[in-house]
Amino acid sequence: MNPPDTTALPAPRRRRTAPTLAGALVMALTAGLISACGDAPRLDACAWMKEPVDTAGRTVVLVDDSASVRGKSAGRDYAHGIGRLLAEVVDRKDMVSVGSFSGDSAQITWIAKDRSTDWVKDNDNAINQKTRKQQAADCLTDLVGKAGSAAPQSGGSNVLAALTAGVSSLDAASSGGRSLLVLTDGLSTTGCADLRAAAFRDTSEINAIARVCTARDETPSLTGVDLTLAGLGQPATDQPAPTAAQRTWLTALWRKLCGAADPAAPGTSCTLAPTAIGTTGQRTPDKKPAPQDPVVHYADDRPETYQLPGAALFDTNSSTVRPQALPLLNDVAVRARTTPGSKVAVLGYVDPRGRPDNNQQLSQARANAVKKVLTGLGVTRVTAHGRGLPTGCSKPARAAGGRMTAEEKLQCDRRVDIEIIRK
Repeated sequence: MNPPDTTALPAPRRRRTAPTLAGALVMALTAGLISACGDAPRLDACAWMKEPVDTAGRTVVLVDDSASVRGKSAGRDYAHGIGRLLAEVVDRKDMVSVGSFSGDSAQITWIAKDRSTDWVKDNDNAINQKTRKQQAADCLTDLVGKAGSAAPQSGGSNVLAALTAGVSSLDAASSGGRSLLVLTDGLSTTGCADLRAAAFRDTSEINAIARVCTARDETPSLTGVDLTLAGLGQPATDQPAPTAAQRTWLTALWRKLCGAADPAAPGTSCTLAPTAIGTTGQRTPDKKPAPQDPVVHYADDRPETYQLPGAALFDTNSSTVRPQALPLLNDVAVRARTTPGSKVAVLGYVDPRGRPDNNQQLSQARANAVKKVLTGLGVTRVTAHGRGLPTGCSKPARAAGGRMTAEEKLQCDRRVDIEIIRK
């Protein structure tokens, strides 16, 4: 009996069936959809804002792009610091233009012109309206961010010139409101409001700056314009920083320059928004070097001088401080103690009625006496200098009335100056 044949039989050949027409179409469509999904550009959520709209009002947003705001590493983040202000613009459904400014003539670099925020037009669906309203706010935030990161065209900053340029760009508004939103630290370094040599101390300096700007015709006409300034006194964190008193002075200056403090300026609306502006992340270095920009130093290297009349401090030919003078010296001592890192210089003077051989000695004795009082009131780092006869009355003493009487001249000569010298 023969053994069974174990040779494997060849497997039956399967018949290949041609794909059906329907299957081929499905495969082709699927491949096409996958390819399209991978290559399709992202939708522009802001595209609808480019459509021209006969809107009720216009708003221009200008961002200060000077070095004091930009900083070397991280500048001020206006885009995310003014959300409430941008929301008000969207609520009004304004036509909006966004740009940055720099230089003496406030050269405007436009990031976007005539963007509509009318989230209601041709849009009756409440859900869609809510979506578009949020899109408008997000798109404006993005545009302000781009304006803040734009490289300045030239050095310096002229905020008043920027206001003038912004008002001019609103002239196209034939009807409805006209609003100007300027984002700046307020530190002009060119023009009539150049603050590089400002003392940041009293209202007399503010009034003087305003008079010069008016005389030079550099003050913008803001009639019929709702102006809002945001970020005053808030430079970049790596720039010289103002004290609280200096920020108050700066705020008062811009209230004066924009007409907010002038009841005789009808139709002028000037709001100084108390908005805290944060900082951006690490700045990417500009492709080209930024132009050199002047820096405002807040007069930190200039002394603050208190001129005290000798008659209020001493009896005739005496170097003993009168008890009635202690409250006055106490005020000066508090100011000195609360000025971080400061030092104090006491300068004594006498009038020409005394003996010439005693003038230097008496002036030094009086300076020493005042120094002793200030030291007792907690002031450290005090020096005393007897200067004898003064070379002339100081400018503040002469500014009040021009020509002085003989008695006024004697009182001006017979004085003690206390200088608080900042660090």
